[in-house]
Amino acid sequence: MARSIWKGAISFGLVNIPVEIVSAEQRKEFKFSMLDKRDFSPVGYKRYSKESGKEVEWADIVKGYEYEKGQYVVLSDEDFKRANVKASRTIEIESFVPAKDVSPEFFETPYYLMPGEHGEKVYALLRETLRATGRIAIAQFVLRTTPHLVAVQPVGRALMLLTLRYADELRNGKELELPAEGLKEARVTTKEIELAKRLIEDMSEKWDPSAYKNTYHEDLMRRIEQKVKQGEIHELTAPADGDAQPRTAQVINLAALLKQSIDSGGPRRAGVHGRPAKAAAKPQLRAVESAPPSRVAVKRKRA
Repeated sequence: MARSIWKGAISFGLVNIPVEIVSAEQRKEFKFSMLDKRDFSPVGYKRYSKESGKEVEWADIVKGYEYEKGQYVVLSDEDFKRANVKASRTIEIESFVPAKDVSPEFFETPYYLMPGEHGEKVYALLRETLRATGRIAIAQFVLRTTPHLVAVQPVGRALMLLTLRYADELRNGKELELPAEGLKEARVTTKEIELAKRLIEDMSEKWDPSAYKNTYHEDLMRRIEQKVKQGEIHELTAPADGDAQPRTAQVINLAALLKQSIDSGGPRRAGVHGRPAKAAAKPQLRAVESAPPSRVAVKRKRA
């Protein structure tokens, strides 16, 4: 059972639901050590006083706010709690909005909400009411001294809390160089749209998240085990030949490429999710003639 990271209550109107927050993520990550390539000795980080140059233990470190140059106010965990007791103990629901109205770019991190003691019935009441109305709850609260905008929504038997980005935390897409809207402005033909629709339809299926696997962790672990077995414990390997070479792009007819994708059955029928390839009738479409593809160099932008 995952450990709860926050205990408090959800509040809407005069209703309070005691809840606990549990992380819904279980990331697979590697923890790499920093090594000196000359002798493979570990490289560490040191917390030190900029005044004396001596190392400072964690127990001697406090949080300070610089209100003037060189002048600090020291804040303890108790200060953060006393600043706004309600904010640190309550998920205050401010509104209910249709779930479809919240765009994907606002969603951030998922958590499970668990009912606290004697909170099962009112927890279920909120869950079923949200489900029946097709709405999600929008609230604000403080987690680990950081304010969050959040959405509460039903997922199966659980209520999930998803942190949201504030509007001013998102960059304005108008700053980006993007294709113009509309077929004519974007120089997209109706034939290309129809071919793209048919390809999308051919590759459409019911959403099944279990069909998609992140194999990077297992793949890299096999490579690590292989190097250990071969005694390459301290070897620093250079990238394989060609890894750093810039790719080239081909200028080809888009409609012909879409038709080729349809005729070949698309990635789904090739069994990309580990399932048997699906047979499907190939649409009889005529390819648009195009000039022989030319090659153009792709410039790499340095970071």
